[in-house]
Parts: sequence; structure tokens; C-alpha cells
Amino acid sequence: MATNLALDPDLIDRAVAVSGEPSKKAAVTLALKEFIARREQLRIVGLLGQLEWDDSFNPKAERSRK
Repeated sequence: MATNLALDPDLIDRAVAVSGEPSKKAAVTLALKEFIARREQLRIVGLLGQLEWDDSFNPKAERSRK
């Protein structure tokens, strides 16, 4: 999908240099993927402490289903 964006040329140049990607498109694509991954990680971290832990659960006992 073609999209026209007015991006800061200095940021694009820095992104290409830092990422080592061969093109501006590749650098922007990588930056977006990393941005999304980071936001998803932060959302998961936000769940810490919100789940109740079952102290009686024994993962080793669950492995041997005889």
C-alpha cells in the first residue's frame, strides 16, 4: 500500500544509519515492527500482578500424565 508521509529527513537518515538497513523503506518498516513489539511487551508487563497464582499448581506433576 502506497502511503505518502511527511517525515523528518534527519530522523530517517539516523534510522537508516543506526539500523544498518539498505533503504529508507526497510528502516521505517523495521522501526514500526520494533515499535509495535515494544508496545505489546509493555501491555503484557502491565498485566503483572493482576492474575491470581494457584500455589497448589505443580508443573512437574502435570508433565507425567499416566
